[in-house]
Formats: sequence, structure tokens, C-alpha cells
Amino acid sequence: MGLELIIFIVAILFGIFLYWRESNGNGAYRFINKMVNSKELQMSADNPKGFVFKQPFIPRLIFIVTLVLVAALVVEFLTPISVFGSYNGISAFSSFAAGALLGTYLANFVLKSSKVIEEQSESLEDKFENVVEKGKEFIEDLKTKDAKVVEEAKEEIKTDPEPKTDQKSARDRLKDKGLM
Repeated sequence: MGLELIIFIVAILFGIFLYWRESNGNGAYRFINKMVNSKELQMSADNPKGFVFKQPFIPRLIFIVTLVLVAALVVEFLTPISVFGSYNGISAFSSFAAGALLGTYLANFVLKSSKVIEEQSESLEDKFENVVEKGKEFIEDLKTKDAKVVEEAKEEIKTDPEPKTDQKSARDRLKDKGLM
């Protein structure tokens, strides 16, 4: 079980490397496309599609399994290691294929999220600056409103310096109602 886990992790890293390499350039895919397809069916010059880059699930799966199968056949016939002779070899083969496929999707997620973050970083900076400006304006408004309220209170005190003493206290009003 430990060896399969190591193989799976290495396969994930291989899938990430494969996807990243194809995202930077697709020369091998372009060459095979020119060899296999006629002039009318060849891909355009600005198409970034590769064997795993920008491919749907089934073509990506076929490419990964074919690549791992060819590598396993080379190991089977050129070395004394028997890949297809035991359960452990077949399990390692399938673990490597699944890990490489998972690695390509993991790399796709990382590359797409980094592009989104780069695109949103400028707008986030602008939004943050707008929020800071609105916060400063809000604080200034609070300061001026507080000053206005204090000035109004001072004017009321100046215009009506005598407190109203002709009102009854709360105790007297309750006694008048018969509640005390």
C-alpha cells in the first residue's frame, strides 16, 4: 500500500508537469495534427489545445492511459520487472494513470484560479480605494453632524436658560392617578 501511495503522488506531480508544459506550448500536438489531418482539417495557428491542455475528459483519459501503457510496455520488455504479471503491477499501472489524470485537473484548477486572481486584483484594488474614500467621507459627515448637534444644544440652552419647574414629578403624577 505504501508503494502505491508513492506512485500515486508521483503520478499527480507528473500530471501537473504535463499540463503545465502543454499550457506553455503545444508543439508536439501541432506536429501530430499536421501529420494526421489534411490541410483543411488542421488546427488554426492560434489554437492552444494540446493532448491534455483544453481537452475534454475522454480524449484526456485516452492520452494519459495510452502514455502510461506505452511506458509500462517499455518497462515490461526492457527490464526484468513484470508490470502485467501480477496484481501489484496492474494496480501500480492503474494508480499511475488515475493520479496523472487527477494531476492534470489539479493543474487546470490552479492555472485558472491564478488567472482569475490576476484579473480581479486590479478591480479589488479599485474597490478597496473606493471603500476607503467612502469611509473617510462617512467619518467627516459624523464629525460635522456631531458638531451641528452640539451647536444646536448650546443654542437651546442659551435661548431657554430656565428649566421647566411647573411640571409635576413622576411620583406626584402616580399619586394623582391613585396608583401610589
